[in-house]
Amino acid sequence: MLDARRLADLDSFVLDLNRASAEVILPLFRADHGLEDKGGARGFDPVTAADRGAEAAIRKLIAERFPDHGVVGEEYGRDRDDAEFVWVLDPVDGTRAFIAGLPVWTTLISLRHEGRPVLGSIGQPYIGEVFIGHAGGSRLVSRAGERALKTRTGTPLSQAIIHSTDPSSYFEPGERAAWRELVQRTRLARLGCDAYAYAMVAAGTMDLVAESRVCKCWDIEVAVPLITGAGGAVSDWGGREVGLGGGQIAMAGDQALLDEAVEILSEGALPPG
Repeated sequence: MLDARRLADLDSFVLDLNRASAEVILPLFRADHGLEDKGGARGFDPVTAADRGAEAAIRKLIAERFPDHGVVGEEYGRDRDDAEFVWVLDPVDGTRAFIAGLPVWTTLISLRHEGRPVLGSIGQPYIGEVFIGHAGGSRLVSRAGERALKTRTGTPLSQAIIHSTDPSSYFEPGERAAWRELVQRTRLARLGCDAYAYAMVAAGTMDLVAESRVCKCWDIEVAVPLITGAGGAVSDWGGREVGLGGGQIAMAGDQALLDEAVEILSEGALPPG
């Protein structure tokens, strides 16, 4: 278990990592970002100079400050992913939003300790926000200063504001059917915000997010310490602990709401393992 002093040191370092990535990304936003198509099974899969440059900058700082730490990143793969501490990186989550000029892309940085996500940040430097969470609590660091984050609790499913990134493209038929049922049982559904919606659950403006099996570890691990640090709850669609291999995830303002949602989402859940 991490002691408070070490956790505080790592928390401060996460802000340094966000600053370093922002210095690379911001000059390329709504500018010539060097778009390429990685292709793959899902068709158009964009990557930009911002994705690659930001991850390289983050990795460089980690190597300088914590040379014994491992790294897993979307753009440059795995390096010592069996280390005691492993950083998990998505330098530009929401690249489609990024190339469209929409400020809902984020930089996702999370840290595993002994195989468990213990620290996570969601940064949106164009807006000037970094959401950070761990066992000591979650907070927003912005141009206005800092404030604690607290999920909205006590919201029944019928009154919930929910989110998923793109059910029409990312969900398999069973997932899509479960999502449609969830939408019918809730107050309002929004789409297309990628991981920025996770931050809104932590901030108490959204109640629930559900994402599909196509998610990789760098897409979702950040949610575990951020949401639980703000008082919320996280599981896969079957109500189990989220694994390190990515996959389905649901996060909510409290356990009661998550349980209500999982009762529906479990119809589209992957089997364990």
